[in-house]
Amino acid sequence: MRFSANLGFLWADRPLPDAIRAAKAAGFDAVELHWPYEVPAAEVRAALEETGLPCLGLNTRRGETGGLCAQPGRGAEARTAIDEAVAYARAIGAGAVHAMAGVAEGAAAEAAFREALAHACETAPELTILIEPLNRHDAPGYFLRTTGQAAELIAALGRPNLKLMFDCYHAQVTEGDLTRRFAGLRPIVGHVQFAGVPARGRPDEGEIAFDRLLPALGWDGPMGAEYRPGGDTDATLGWLERFRAL
Repeated sequence: MRFSANLGFLWADRPLPDAIRAAKAAGFDAVELHWPYEVPAAEVRAALEETGLPCLGLNTRRGETGGLCAQPGRGAEARTAIDEAVAYARAIGAGAVHAMAGVAEGAAAEAAFREALAHACETAPELTILIEPLNRHDAPGYFLRTTGQAAELIAALGRPNLKLMFDCYHAQVTEGDLTRRFAGLRPIVGHVQFAGVPARGRPDEGEIAFDRLLPALGWDGPMGAEYRPGGDTDATLGWLERFRAL
């Protein structure tokens, strides 16, 4: 199996180019980012080229609402956030943009989200546009809450580059039944992430046996380790070589 280091959490105490180098030294196969916009794209691209690691994707800005894409009346801001993320992704050679919905509810929010996603898909047909359900404990009031809701949106929009970010952590907290749930959603999955449940810590701790679950998913791309290390990242990586060998 192959793994991606989510540098929003891992080595977050280091400048982003150094975090990329740390991910390479630790043995990761790729990296992914949260909000890298304060770092010049040229510096990130140089670190990626130096290490040979691909960048799988990054998020649109959160703003003050945990995302802008499902905010009624803020379509122009959502499009600006999407355009910014697309431009940065292109500049560093990333393959995906996660369009963050934000805290919202109701028909107007869904209409806003659909409009923003259509803009993202049309603006960047060469990129994967990801949507990710977030659990109510970590993101109270977030518009996109379940994988079923995400699947309905993807089907309704019918865009070939619109995909589901299947985050095992969020899905377990909200819905459970991960193996069967993933199998049913597999045709629309664009990326997989994981972290220990319930603390969102290292993946070899908590209630999910990732050493059995991840091979069972059959995902052929790098899977994103998006967990909070709670201290020195390198001290939490005992799982990496064991999982890679599965």
